[in-house]
Amino acid sequence: MLDIKFVRENPDLVKENMKKKFQDAKIPLVNEVLQEDKELRQTQQHADDLRGQRKTISKQIGALMGQGKKEEAEEVKQKVASIAQELEALEEKEDKLRESVKQKMMMIPNMIDESVPIGKDDSENVELEKFGEPVVPDFEIPYHTEIMERLNGIDLDSARKVAGNGFYYLMGDVARLHSAILSYARDFMINKGFTYCIPPYMIRSAVVDGVMSFAEMEGMMYKIEGEDLYLIGTSEHSMIGKFIDTILDEKDLPYTYTSFSPCFRKEKGAHGIEERGVYRIHQFEKQEMIVVCKPEESMEWFKKLYMNTVEFFRSLDVPVRTLECCSGDLADLKCKSVDVEAWSPRQKKYFEVGSCSNLTDAQARRLRIRVKDEKGNKYFAHTLNNTCVAPPRMLIAFLENNLQEDGSVLIPEALQPYMGGKKKIG
Repeated sequence: MLDIKFVRENPDLVKENMKKKFQDAKIPLVNEVLQEDKELRQTQQHADDLRGQRKTISKQIGALMGQGKKEEAEEVKQKVASIAQELEALEEKEDKLRESVKQKMMMIPNMIDESVPIGKDDSENVELEKFGEPVVPDFEIPYHTEIMERLNGIDLDSARKVAGNGFYYLMGDVARLHSAILSYARDFMINKGFTYCIPPYMIRSAVVDGVMSFAEMEGMMYKIEGEDLYLIGTSEHSMIGKFIDTILDEKDLPYTYTSFSPCFRKEKGAHGIEERGVYRIHQFEKQEMIVVCKPEESMEWFKKLYMNTVEFFRSLDVPVRTLECCSGDLADLKCKSVDVEAWSPRQKKYFEVGSCSNLTDAQARRLRIRVKDEKGNKYFAHTLNNTCVAPPRMLIAFLENNLQEDGSVLIPEALQPYMGGKKKIG
């Protein structure tokens, strides 16, 4: 959410930012917000004036009563009552205007960084850099679930009967590989200096509103019936929510956490949820990283975060590339975003396995996460998040890139201690 003062002073910049994000339909919101904000401030001023009048007049009542002027005192009481009645109406108007301004402000997208390429959708994202040599072997790479089935590692049919499409049973060495990747990711991030955390897997609506846009919430979140609770779509939600309504001491920044959690997603409108695969599913596990820092440090942290993911995948012999998300592919709260994509020898192309985002102070404003410097001045923190690894998608990349012609799968050296010393499965 933007600073209302910024919107007042830069309405044309805010509108231009919407155009760059191809959200022209939202442009009228700016004028609506400015009009309601002006009306709100006028209402507040009128109410303050009336409170001042009431205070001054109220003092007269005691004096008049002391002088025995009961009739005059009664007239003043009626005037005070009339002011109170008008104040009640004004305060009700204030509340409605304040809520309307807030709701509309939450629909106005964050300002994108000037380095973000302009494009309408993900087809116009821009490749930044490749890491590792993408290889296509001279034998056929089967579909990832076929590789898993040959290893007796997945059962989609039973999962479909138990929970429906978009779920799976992982078994045997494939299940162990899944857990090994997560354990390795945990230690990898701890060795980077991040604090390991297991967060709540459910969050209240106040946190949901703070960490994501309405459109994202509708397409992702599962609501717990009869409770003010939602299942998290990623641990970033509860990890950033950890700081709601806090004033942080500047000397304690940055906060760097790496968190494990299951993730639950509707994948509303997603294509391919019916496929026999684990690329887009309703339930998965993930190792995440988040940073809460000073504004001047957020872009430096941004690159560090996505390069952590690059280094992690390369340590497991998976070629990757980084992709700068264009303006039209950025969610409303994001200022800048880079996707990490892994090489698929079967498809002969890269596919997304992680995403890193700098949200500047957009989440912090919604969640009221402030920082106090050594002089006592307060400002909003910057927040960032990034996927270290989500094993279902990672398993696809891992199995395809380490598959041998005989159907066995090599285990990279970094992962062998987490697989009981095994150098391959088959």
